[in-house]
Amino acid sequence: MNNGREERSGRCGRWVKRVLTGGESWTHHHLSVFLLTFSSYALFHATRKTMSTVKSSFIDQWMALPSNSSLLPSRPAFFADRQDASAFLGLLDGAFLGAYAVGLFISGILGDRFEPRLVLTLGMWTSALMTFLFGTLTEWMSIYSKPFYMITWMLSGLVQSSGWPMEVCIMGNWFGHGSRGAVLGLWSACASVGNIIGTLLAAHFLHFGYEYTFLVNSSLLFAGGFVILFGMVSAPRDIGLADPAETKDEQDRVIEAVTERPKPISFLRAWLLPGVIAYSLAYACLKLVNYSFFFWLPYYLQNNFGWEESVADQLSVWYDWGGIVAGFLGGILTDHLSSRTPVVVCMLAISTAALFGYSKSPNDMTVNVVLMAITGFFVGGPANLISSAISADLGKAPELHGSAEALSTVTGIVDGTGSVGAALGQILVPLVQDWFSWKAVFYMFIFMMFGACACLTPLLVKEARQRRNVGYSQVSIDDEAAVGLLDPADDEEIT
Repeated sequence: MNNGREERSGRCGRWVKRVLTGGESWTHHHLSVFLLTFSSYALFHATRKTMSTVKSSFIDQWMALPSNSSLLPSRPAFFADRQDASAFLGLLDGAFLGAYAVGLFISGILGDRFEPRLVLTLGMWTSALMTFLFGTLTEWMSIYSKPFYMITWMLSGLVQSSGWPMEVCIMGNWFGHGSRGAVLGLWSACASVGNIIGTLLAAHFLHFGYEYTFLVNSSLLFAGGFVILFGMVSAPRDIGLADPAETKDEQDRVIEAVTERPKPISFLRAWLLPGVIAYSLAYACLKLVNYSFFFWLPYYLQNNFGWEESVADQLSVWYDWGGIVAGFLGGILTDHLSSRTPVVVCMLAISTAALFGYSKSPNDMTVNVVLMAITGFFVGGPANLISSAISADLGKAPELHGSAEALSTVTGIVDGTGSVGAALGQILVPLVQDWFSWKAVFYMFIFMMFGACACLTPLLVKEARQRRNVGYSQVSIDDEAAVGLLDPADDEEIT
């Protein structure tokens, strides 16, 4: 009996290994890279999440100010009412994401031209500094200035953009196409885990003052920069290992050029790679929705249902849990199907129903959490896949034949275009909610998800035709061979 259990356990372990590795050979360096990149981007997102978890505290503090005593003593009030303060927070989020989008295009280019490890380290340090200036120093020094808030938060978005392209570039260097869906599907949970960490830290330190939530997160991010600087290896070739081949035909060429760094691709050529424009536009629609939940979900729970801010913060993590599970399961499924577009389009279509259902959620925490997790599954899941595994696939396109470096540039393009949509969303959410209602906000989300589906439909149709043509060609060859019409020599040649 024990032997039977051990045999079943061994088969299960081999199956899990095959699912994760896709038949690739891994070393301890792969595990180290996975954990370091996962942790560093989780810290990026934890500092970013802090802003969304303390919005109500910001408004309470600003509304308690009779004047800007530190800079303009004669000013009558910082904000006329809470609606104005909320609109300013939306403007801050939009400015952050606008600067973040611009930075992504720049960071993507830098990642293919300079050492990703160094760019990432510098980004972590400067991001920590900007977060400290925005959330902690302003409160300690009573610097209640709209221009100062705007400038520091925009700079924070600009320097935080160095994170994602570098992380995906490094992961794409270490993990090949056969395992990329499962590995990057799991790895993309780093953003959601960072959201959870940031939310829980904020809930724990908020009673000391919102400035301490920014202080703790910025300190962790700054310390993490040293770990990346001294512990990260950007690519296998840096330590004499072969880069993972995208196809079997590339294996010999990859091994021969083990220490040679490919030349970077031009920005325009990266845009013109197959699928880049379609996925970039789809991600713009999708990220508008995903980041609206990221920035506004705790505030929505408090504002719409009257729940305490700390309770709303803790409940909002279930949206992230849904995205974590979906990213991993979706990645495994796309690896199995050897195609990612059908899975993504299917999830996007179902997300419209999930969003509609969540908009009807009653004032019941249990029901809300269940609907929230389902929504996170079908919205956050495809977002994780597009921003990680699919971006890496696009940046390792067969058209490049392994001779050009495009991974970081393409990742910057996809995520940068997505952030343009997200920036627009952060301006629209408070305006639509103020002019109409929260239901109107959800209808806007549903419309954007339909838009994401529309952007990917041409790719879906193209892939379906290619698969049908390949299947038809194979059937024709088999039929000819069966009736003796195919010459045996030709059969050997085709084989």
